[in-house]
Amino acid sequence: MLIWTARVSKKKTAAITAAILVVVLAVVVVLGKHADSADSNLPQLADNEARVSYLQSMGWEVEPEPVETLQFLLPEKLEEPYLTYNELQDSQGFDLSTACGKQVSRFTYTVTNYPNRPEGVQLNLYVCEEQPVAGDVLCAGADGFQDTLVYPETEAK
Repeated sequence: MLIWTARVSKKKTAAITAAILVVVLAVVVVLGKHADSADSNLPQLADNEARVSYLQSMGWEVEPEPVETLQFLLPEKLEEPYLTYNELQDSQGFDLSTACGKQVSRFTYTVTNYPNRPEGVQLNLYVCEEQPVAGDVLCAGADGFQDTLVYPETEAK
């Protein structure tokens, strides 16, 4: 068996500890900036005005106040019907699974500019921690539909 012993002064111990702390702090700062830059791309929807502006930026015109606001806790793991709904969300760049286990708010607005449908169309916007996590446009009835938040292309006449 080989045993090594070393004598280290208190000054050397303090210097090594300080160097390690500087490296750890630098890593934390770099990772923090990387996370902030990713989050900065997502719109902050803290109030109704921000939500309506966000929808307008996508081409939607909605009544200024939601017709319904609902809060719910998303399950820790997505199961049906959330899995099927998340497929619709994936197609427009959202991922509902990022909000699993968190409080989600659904804001339902009346759409006023859906092509060839002057009434009966609503838009659901799901927000978690002031950021959009899902959304859909729907119309109930015999010829109803559910679609993404992507504004529909109108055919040229």
